[in-house]
Amino acid sequence: MSMPASTDAQPAPRDADSHDVIRVQGARENNLKDVSVELPKRRLTVFTGVSGSGKSSLVFATIAAESQRMINETYSAFVQGFMPSLARPDVDVLEGLTTAIIVDQERMGANARSTVGTVTDANAMLRILFSRLGQPHIGSPQAFSFNIPSVQGSGSITIERGGTGGTTLQRDFSQLGGMCPRCEGMGTVSDIDLAQIYDASKAITEGAITVPGYTADGWAVKMYAESGFFDPAKPIRDFTESELHDLLYKEPTKVKVSGINITYEGLVPKVQKSMLSKDVDALQPHIRAFVERAVTFAACPECGGTRLNEGARSSKIAGVSIADACAMQISDLAEWVASLDEPSVAPLLANLRRLFDSFVAIGLGYLSLDRASGTLSGGEAQRTKMIRHLGSSLTDVTYVFDEPTVGLHPHDIERMNRLLLQLRDKGNTVLVVEHKPEAIAIADHVVDLGPLAGAAGGEVVFEGTIEELRSSGTLTGRHLDDRAAVKSTVREPSGAIEVRGADANNLRDVDVDVPLGVLVVVTGVAGSGKSSLIHGSVAGRDGVVAIDQGGIKGSRRSNPATYTGLLEPIRKAFAKANGVKPALFSANSEGACPNCNGAGVIYTDLGPMAGVSSTCEVCEGKRFDASVLEYHLGGRDISEVLGMSVEEAEEFFASGESRIPAAHTILQRLADVGLGYLTIGQPLTTLSGGERQRLKLATHMGEKGGVYILDEPTTGLHLADVENLLGLLDRLVDSGKSVIVIEHHQAVMAHADWIIDLGPGAGHDGGLVVFEGTPADLVAKRSTLTGEHLADYVGA
Repeated sequence: MSMPASTDAQPAPRDADSHDVIRVQGARENNLKDVSVELPKRRLTVFTGVSGSGKSSLVFATIAAESQRMINETYSAFVQGFMPSLARPDVDVLEGLTTAIIVDQERMGANARSTVGTVTDANAMLRILFSRLGQPHIGSPQAFSFNIPSVQGSGSITIERGGTGGTTLQRDFSQLGGMCPRCEGMGTVSDIDLAQIYDASKAITEGAITVPGYTADGWAVKMYAESGFFDPAKPIRDFTESELHDLLYKEPTKVKVSGINITYEGLVPKVQKSMLSKDVDALQPHIRAFVERAVTFAACPECGGTRLNEGARSSKIAGVSIADACAMQISDLAEWVASLDEPSVAPLLANLRRLFDSFVAIGLGYLSLDRASGTLSGGEAQRTKMIRHLGSSLTDVTYVFDEPTVGLHPHDIERMNRLLLQLRDKGNTVLVVEHKPEAIAIADHVVDLGPLAGAAGGEVVFEGTIEELRSSGTLTGRHLDDRAAVKSTVREPSGAIEVRGADANNLRDVDVDVPLGVLVVVTGVAGSGKSSLIHGSVAGRDGVVAIDQGGIKGSRRSNPATYTGLLEPIRKAFAKANGVKPALFSANSEGACPNCNGAGVIYTDLGPMAGVSSTCEVCEGKRFDASVLEYHLGGRDISEVLGMSVEEAEEFFASGESRIPAAHTILQRLADVGLGYLTIGQPLTTLSGGERQRLKLATHMGEKGGVYILDEPTTGLHLADVENLLGLLDRLVDSGKSVIVIEHHQAVMAHADWIIDLGPGAGHDGGLVVFEGTPADLVAKRSTLTGEHLADYVGA
């Protein structure tokens, strides 16, 4: 008799269950050197390594970019035409990819109409809520939007009908919007100081117009000079009232200039359209300086800065208008929404409650919905982007984060860690580029890149667990447990900057003396008022140089040499040594290769498909015309000089025929901030976030000023580089400068001579100075959140 088959037999494993890793083979993006890794899925993998070692090239430019490119390819060519076209990363094999959701540190668009409420869809949901429940009822959700004006119109239209001619119909059109008509939904009105836009003692042809870009021999001024509305050779102070009105305020009018029909417009509306309609922070530095000098911005007197017209402000729910709701701190707004009980809009209220609770959970409850998105720091912007993913029911996707702890107090890092682990535990793959040891500690798997940065990096030097990393001997492993000690003696201040009655944003009438001649660290939880205090009350004074977190403006034609001003003395030295014009040694001017116009590559646009860039065959990527490369300085041509690293160039310009003191000084500053490995002709678009901030720091170090304000200079810095930064700060103070650092990194706090701690919480729970004194006193007292975490850090 045959025995029955055993019921304990295990089913054969299926192929579908074997795809549990993301496999990368032969990655060569940027400085990666044939990198191959296997990343476990549904785990939290942290990528470490010095700034510029290749972390972002592997995670963002290879894995995330290919995932997005392949998803985009599933859409029709028509739809792809509206999406950013992505080229295939330079990699041999990429297997096991899942849908990638990128949460990076890129600043929110600096559009003046963009707010926290608009970028998170909170405003859209609130508009629907008020259009349904608001009393008095004023209209559809559009009636509550500050981006939609109220318009009316009427006229006739002709409809063509098959061969019988047309039928003319009368049509009326009206749209009720919420835009304030006075400020056009901007919340501020501007007043231009006319003395800053023209010099009344000069004539138009003598350069009377002092607006940037309006040179006496330029096309912009030519339009005014040849308009025929006034005598361009007459000083402006001698203009009649009518002539002055035509120069400054004339409505758009067709005129003929040099035989060409163009539209003439007064100088004031022209400046308003070209410069004032953009966010001040997004302007080029010289234009921004002009705007800050020539224009005063004030809250719109009609809408009180709410951006909304009277109708939108009059409709209320439980005594609260949509303007009031957007001005509330989000933690308070969450309580208000929770108090509403209206079954007819229950799903909408549930979504709003979930959204606002996510803000609070992620540590952004201190923001308000009417906060301009361009004013958010890099860390705040990244966490704002995270919000839409927190309550998502998606699983088996890959979340990619770029230093999610940027801008976070040690107290808030614990909360961020919990959120990352929640995303992982829902069955997602979480990839994190990170430097903070507290964030690295939660990793299931660590990939360390290096050994150094730039050309000396681009290799995987370690893969494994945290414990294995500690004993691995890599740069990250050696510095993972570094702890700075509190100074035993501190410098004595030489004076103080007095701040009295500071009340910007959430500050509560703060009085504080900021010591001079020492290293001062201003700290406190995110949203406690640090930036409001320092940027609002200290920056802007004479002799104060403020270096904020704003991004570097620059295209692929910009590089460290052009950004820092290094190229100017180099071009002049080449010109002097060879007896030719300096313009020949610029790839953006007369010296450019005629085939690629100085770009070094030929870019072919293929519409909806990814564009193709190929090295220029004429100049072989050198960007210069062949005749220019025949001129030498110290035995090198200009393309060879731009191909040098900062360290090589510093040595090259230090002595001999190629000695250029001005260039050598700039290069020394670049080396001081740890950018010695950077190629001086490398496009700015290829630099990492940490490299860009240090490049900015090196540039500002050359400015004349006795007080430096640094806003989180450790952003993007590896543990090993923090030590170099502290050395740089010490050298600045020892040279007679005063340094004020807004910072969360405990190593910088411990190294300070004086600490100003704000709090106790964020938003309206902050805004007070909760401690002033030395780091040793802060550790001893443990009276604040900062004191507790710093004491734990130094092992007190």
